[in-house]
Amino acid sequence: MSITFDLPEDVEAQLRRELGDLDQAAKEAALVELYRQGKLSHGRFAESLGISRYEADGVLKRHNVTEDLVTMAELDEQIADFRELLGE
Repeated sequence: MSITFDLPEDVEAQLRRELGDLDQAAKEAALVELYRQGKLSHGRFAESLGISRYEADGVLKRHNVTEDLVTMAELDEQIADFRELLGE
């Protein structure tokens, strides 16, 4: 699917200088916002960008979307809970 929109030429030129691939930057920004609004799951977000879920975390961090990412402490707790369930 393609989405297009018009920008003033000077704005487009500035953004291309700053961001490089403007199409990719716009796609990423739109998908980040959809994820932030809860309209896109983490897996679908990664899939839509053609990247791994781990790489998707990096993209979200770059866009300051970190409130729902698992912290190391939470991951350690989940591992401990899993080990307890396994009887280790």
